[in-house]
Formats: sequence, structure tokens, C-alpha cells
Amino acid sequence: MTVLTPRERPRRWTLDDVVVTDPPVIRKAIGAAAIGNITEWYDFGVYAYLEPTIKDIFFSGLSDSLGTIATFGTFAVAFLVRPFGGMFFGPLADRIGRNKVLAITMIMMALGTFAIGCLPTQAAVGFWAPALLLLCRLVQGFSTGGEYGNAMTFIAEYAPDKRRGFLGSWLEFGTFSGYLGGAIVATIVQDVVGDPALHDWAWRIPFFVALPLGVAGVYLRSRLADTPAYAALEKESEEKEKANKTGDEAKILAGLWPFVLVCMGLVIVWNVTNYMLTSYMPTYISETLPAGDKVTTLTSSVLQIIVMAVALLTIPFIGLLSDRIGRKPIIVGGSVGLIVLALPMVLLIRAGSAVSIFCGLLIMGLALITFSATMPSTLPSLFPTKVRGAGLSVAFNVAISLFAGTTSVVVGALVSATGDLNWPAYYLIAAGVVGLVAVYFLHEPNGRRMWGSAPAAESTQAARELVAEQDEHA
Repeated sequence: MTVLTPRERPRRWTLDDVVVTDPPVIRKAIGAAAIGNITEWYDFGVYAYLEPTIKDIFFSGLSDSLGTIATFGTFAVAFLVRPFGGMFFGPLADRIGRNKVLAITMIMMALGTFAIGCLPTQAAVGFWAPALLLLCRLVQGFSTGGEYGNAMTFIAEYAPDKRRGFLGSWLEFGTFSGYLGGAIVATIVQDVVGDPALHDWAWRIPFFVALPLGVAGVYLRSRLADTPAYAALEKESEEKEKANKTGDEAKILAGLWPFVLVCMGLVIVWNVTNYMLTSYMPTYISETLPAGDKVTTLTSSVLQIIVMAVALLTIPFIGLLSDRIGRKPIIVGGSVGLIVLALPMVLLIRAGSAVSIFCGLLIMGLALITFSATMPSTLPSLFPTKVRGAGLSVAFNVAISLFAGTTSVVVGALVSATGDLNWPAYYLIAAGVVGLVAVYFLHEPNGRRMWGSAPAAESTQAARELVAEQDEHA
């Protein structure tokens, strides 16, 4: 077995070839890309923390266990259309530019979340309530299929080669910020208005907040496009893409299947951990565990929020570390951590005390950030510039659709069918094994230029150093 490496003709880069990026523009680009993740994961946070309420409002005719599975199923079904969103928006971004596509997906996500808050209840319209909820989730899933892969591409292509880990990690800073914001808003609404008002009307408030978030995101992205320095970079990028178009993108992608498999393996270990913590654990802790072991919904929410806040503050430091020691050691550490610690962390959560639950969730959160901090700079490196948007979007969303986004409904069904409360641990162990296999074949991307692109540096002096060091990575 050999490590997969990009297949390119050797080339001697000159100082004129190196792209010197403007740090203020990069900061704006990161903010504009991250705002989409904030909106996307705000919805995930709201949905996860309002899951019991959503079950009562839209699936009141089902038993408790079936209602939980149906609610998670409605959450998971959005992932089934994500590959279609990736197949549509990924190639579109390769043709018309990343920023235009990110603006479209931003609007769709915000409107989809806002629309959920406008839906009638099952008590009012019967079957049409869950059907309309499903439709909104499908819109969100389709738009998300084009959002995250292109957001990763967007940042990776403009980041300097030696700072891509740190700068890319801010994309996940946006993810955790959005989830944390959704969790906080949902928790405050539940605690302030009380259960009767929450079921009557207040559950809609967190979903309504998504609309101003979306408007702010579109505004930030339009402001970035108006920046002269960014406009010049975007124009140059589009001209190169048009000049290099050969009409054989499908053939290129077909020849990249080993890289697609590596990408999917990395996405699986990352997002199984992600959705286990952020989507399944809130319900597992407050509803699934036996009466003597579970805690109140409010206690569960507070513990989760603290863990997410710790992860939020830690991500940039892990990203910075990956620029120094490489992405692979950190990803290996996270995968091994899942294999070794998954069962202990679940047993801690099952112990029933607030302290033990917090410790179990914290271990899971720390395992998650080893992936969250490194993947935004790792996954785009697996594909050449010409087909990066399409390749990454399709591989990313197929892996999530089949294996990761369904984590909540699959684990919930397994626990319900077998009565074994350790299934979250077994699932995480399997994800860790997949991650180890994938990272074995990964070509270390740290400090290297993007496949099919010229080297990128943050200053002229750094560009000179890149040219001088290029032979070391030939």
C-alpha cells in the first residue's frame, strides 16, 4: 500500500508565479465563508435542542419511540439530497466562481430555516404538517450540499500555503458558533416561556432568527465581492479556469476515485463524531437513558453548551498546531482516541451524574475538534483546481448522506431495537477505524500548494522562501 500523491508534471515556480494574498482580504473571505456555516449549524442546534418539542408538534400521533425516530428521520432525510446539491452547485462553482454559489446557498438555507417557523402544526392540518417540515428540510439539505464543500474550497484556495490549517480552522469556528448560538437561543426560549407557551407558539422564535442571519451573511459576501483586491483575485481565478476548461471534467473525476474514497473516509470519521455529539447526544442524555441515569433537558443543554464553547475556543489553536506538525498526526490522534475512548466516554455519560456526563461529552468534543480543525484545509487538497468544487462537494455529501448525517436515526434505531445503550460507542469505534484507514493513504498537505494551483504566500518575503524551498517537496 502506498500513500496517494497528486499526479502533476514537475514545474519550477518563479517568484512571479507565486500568489501573494492580501491578509485583510483573506480575513474578510474567511468571515464571509464562515457566516454560511453559522446559519447552517444554527439550524442544526435549534433542531437538536427542540427535538422533543418538534416531536410533539409534528408527530403527535406516534408512540414516543416512533416519534423520536420520525423526528430524527426528518432531520436525516435532508442528508439524502445533499449529494444532489453537491452535484449541482459543485460544478456550478467551478464554472461561475465560488462566491456566487455561496450567496445562492446562503439565501436558500436561511429561507428554509425561517419557513419551518412558519409551518402549521399537526393538530391544525394533520398529515400536511410533517410533509411541509420534510419539504423545508429537503430545501435545506439541497442548499447545504453546495455550501460547505465550496466554503472549504473558497478559503483553501485563497489561504497562504503555510497558514492554511489555521485559516481553514476558522470555518469550523463558524460551525461551532452557529450550533452554540442555536443551542443557546433554543435553551433560553424553553427556560423563559415555559412548556405550554413553547408548544403553543414560542418554538417558532429560534427558527425566525435564521432570516436576519441569512441577510447578514449575504451582505457580508456582497461586501467581499466589492473589495477591489478580492475582485482582482476572483477575476484572475475565473480567467484561468475558463482558459483551462477542456470539457473533460467527468473523465478527470473518474480518474480520481482513490482520492474520492480517502475524502469519504475522512468525512465519515469527522461527521459521525460530529452528529453523534451535536444531534444524538442531547436526546440520548435527556430521554433515552433510564430514568435514574438521565438528567433534565435544561441540565443536558447547559452541559452541551459548555462543551461546545470549549471546543469553539480550542479549534483555532489546533489549526495553528497543524501548520507546525502536519494534519496527519492530529487526525491519527483523533481516530485512535475514538477507538480507545469511545466506550469509556459513553459509560461516563451513562453514569448519570452531571459531572460524569460532562466529562464524557468533553472527551467526545475534544476528539471531534481534532477533525474539525484540520479537515477544512485537508479535504480540498485531495482534488485539482479544475474540478475541486465538483469533486469535493460530491465526495463530501455522498459520505455524509450515506454514513454520517444518518447517525442519529441509525443509532437511535439500534438502541431502540436492541436495548443496548452502548451503541453510540460501537458506532464511534467503527468511525475511528475508517478514519485510520483513510489517513494512512493521505498525502500530508501541510505547507504544500494546492493541487493544480500556483504556490500562495502571505508576503513577498514568504514568496521568496517558498520558491527557495520548492524542491524539498517535489
